[in-house]
Amino acid sequence: MPSGDSSYGAIHRYEPPRESTAAAIAIVLLTVFEVVFVGMFTYGLATGWGLDPYGNMFLGGLLTLIFVDLSFILLLYRKEFLPDVMVVKKRRRKWEDLYVEEEDMEGQSSDVNVWESMKRAVYPYYKR
Repeated sequence: MPSGDSSYGAIHRYEPPRESTAAAIAIVLLTVFEVVFVGMFTYGLATGWGLDPYGNMFLGGLLTLIFVDLSFILLLYRKEFLPDVMVVKKRRRKWEDLYVEEEDMEGQSSDVNVWESMKRAVYPYYKR
């Protein structure tokens, strides 16, 4: 649904999320696995598995599984449950980036009074 307004920040395309049931079930199962992994990691830290070299590697593997599982949960949520929105951003011209007024975009003419230029250089807030 493209809108006729192309001003900065106008929504150009909005597609509602799919909200699939399979994705919701997958997120719930991944969340259960996440809770189990966090519980094992916490139990391992509390009982001192990290003092043994193999236990330390096991805790590192659990921490890896925690973050990978969390990334899949967030990926599924973002893909299936957040809307696809495209916002129009107007491209500005280069002279706008320099904070130059539109009437001054071509620059100043060379027939400027030298004495006025000297006054402006010495006192920048000088009124014309």
